[in-house]
Amino acid sequence: MKRIYILLITVTLLAGMVGCSGSGESYTLTITSTPGGSVVEPGEGTFTYDEGTVVNLVAEADEGYQFVNWYGGLLQIADYRADTTTIIMENDYYISANFAVPILVWDWYDLNAIRDVLGGIYILMNDLDSTTPGYEELAGPTANQGKGWQPIGSVNGSLPEIFVGILDGGGYEICDLFINRPDTFDVGLFGIVYFGGGITNLGVVNATVTGHEWVGGLVALSVGAVNNSYSVASVNGTDYVGGLVGSNGGTVSNSYSIGNVTGNESVGGLVGGNAGIVSKCHSTGSVTGDDRIGGLVGGNGGVVNDCHFTGNVAGYERVGGLVGENVYKNVHIYGTVSTVSNSYSAGSVTGDQSAGGLVGENWGTVSNSYSTASVTGEVYVGGLIGLNYENGYGIVNNSFWDTETSGRATSDGGTGKTTAEMQDIATFSGAGWDIIAVSAGSTNITYIWNIVDNVTYPFLSWEPVS
Repeated sequence: MKRIYILLITVTLLAGMVGCSGSGESYTLTITSTPGGSVVEPGEGTFTYDEGTVVNLVAEADEGYQFVNWYGGLLQIADYRADTTTIIMENDYYISANFAVPILVWDWYDLNAIRDVLGGIYILMNDLDSTTPGYEELAGPTANQGKGWQPIGSVNGSLPEIFVGILDGGGYEICDLFINRPDTFDVGLFGIVYFGGGITNLGVVNATVTGHEWVGGLVALSVGAVNNSYSVASVNGTDYVGGLVGSNGGTVSNSYSIGNVTGNESVGGLVGGNAGIVSKCHSTGSVTGDDRIGGLVGGNGGVVNDCHFTGNVAGYERVGGLVGENVYKNVHIYGTVSTVSNSYSAGSVTGDQSAGGLVGENWGTVSNSYSTASVTGEVYVGGLIGLNYENGYGIVNNSFWDTETSGRATSDGGTGKTTAEMQDIATFSGAGWDIIAVSAGSTNITYIWNIVDNVTYPFLSWEPVS
């Protein structure tokens, strides 16, 4: 089967307006808009700027319409999904602000109709569950000859059908989703969310999702944006299996998953294989597989930042409480960076070889992170890192593990501390962490880390206060 190969390129742009680069070159920027809105800054038409200039872009939708995205010059636009953003002038560009009338989703029939217009803007208007019209026909155990829901977007047919629109869940939930397609690729509520597409403010609850490769509770394969979303599901597959997203080459942020995830390779509680960015996310539950098994991410070739996992992880090789393998060869998406930072894991990790409380096998960079997970294994077993490839590959900075809760006195990277030391702010502030002591039940979001000194382990300031 012919697959899609995607090169993920990350471009960081400066905000505001800067001067010329001194090369003497100048370029034109031509701006248009689709019906339903306009570009109010710098306006519409053709403008000339010095090379290196960063131009502010502001789009406004007319009443009844909604901004979708910018089209053209995507690598130079800071955030092509935002109606207020910037573009850096490095060539002549023709860009357009796209607007659309939102389509309201009230039942399973409306949700199913998304596959007919894959570039639209959709807003969920209420919860969908087993009592909502269309469930038995489209999303229940008897739908589609027992296969259940047909994922939206796929490359299984002769022509790829990929979702490039926006679905805003509005804070509502899609409940009781059933999918049983063990021989099918790209299985989830959505099969493929492509560059420019996104899902936000949506929960998938009480779901059972079974597929072959690229399987996720919400999305099988995403190179778009998944934000402020979650899944409470049982997810099963073979390779690239995640509680929320099977394989990610875009962004997953402010999201979480709860449930049991099982597979063979590249299996994660939240994301199976990551070549993009996973930020401010967490996962809880049981993750089981064979190779590249992680509580949060199975195989990471991208960025994992401000994340944590609590639960049980079991596998054979490259098994980690947070990440199974840091830097991995994903045959579907190729990432260019690999870091784990400001993250932690708790619970238990069981493997045979390359088993670590935080990362099973590390080829990338791990910094300002820790683990309190118990770790059991046979070969290359560590309280923080199971196996770390040094000589310019694996780097572990300012990271720790609890020697008492882990049952491990050694790790292939990191520094072991007693439980008392792990609950002492001096351990972390002395290592340069962005951390502050707070009183019980409170947080200080101006710091990455908070700790109730001598009472708790460090926790991320965005975490809900219990």
